[in-house]
Formats: sequence, C-alpha cells, structure tokens
Amino acid sequence: MIRRGRPPRQGQWSIPGGRQEAGETVHQAVIREIREEAGIEIEILDIAAVVDLIDHADGEISYHYTVIDMLAEWRGGEAVAGDDAEAADWFTLSEIAALDLPDIQHRVIAEAARKRRSLAA
Repeated sequence: MIRRGRPPRQGQWSIPGGRQEAGETVHQAVIREIREEAGIEIEILDIAAVVDLIDHADGEISYHYTVIDMLAEWRGGEAVAGDDAEAADWFTLSEIAALDLPDIQHRVIAEAARKRRSLAA
C-alpha cells in the first residue's frame, strides 16, 4: 500500500496506481507504476478486478475512469515511497481491513486475496 502524496485522498493509504502512458501495455503500466510509487518489482498473475469510478457533480459527470486492478506477487526491492507517494508499506489483510479506505478498495483487495488463494490451490 502507498500513502498518497497528492490529491485526491492525499495523506491516505491506497492501492498504488496511475495513468497508462501512450504505447504502454496495461501490464507495462502496472509494473512501472508499482516500481515508481512503491519501489518494488512485481510479477502480474491475473486481473483482480475492473472498476468504473464515476463522479457526478451538479447532475453532470465530472469524470469517469475505468481502473484495472491487477493481482501480482512481489519479486524484488524494498517498499519505499517514490514518485507521488508519501510512504509505502506492507500490510496484512487484517491490518488492511482496519484502514480507512473507500469501500471499493476493500472489495478489490478481498477479491484479489480470494483469487490468490484459488491460484495457490
């Protein structure tokens, strides 16, 4: 998890992520963003979830992002804040459950944990 260094949700813990660059595959973007924000190398195992984030303001849609959350395993490096993160750290599932995260992030993490258990079986 990273503690966000910029809005939105600045100062709060979050799943690392960011924008995909032109010409970059989804997998390349995820690997780059995790390296930039948390300082670690990962191997992507599967898609954890696909989430639409839609914000309405004054009856109009102010933004609509489609977020692809990936299930991955650590392959190297130390969790160190970088890029736009204030902090990076490891948490157990019970510690994550106690964090003040948006409900959608709790659901994505629970789904990723379920998928990881099924891959291990």
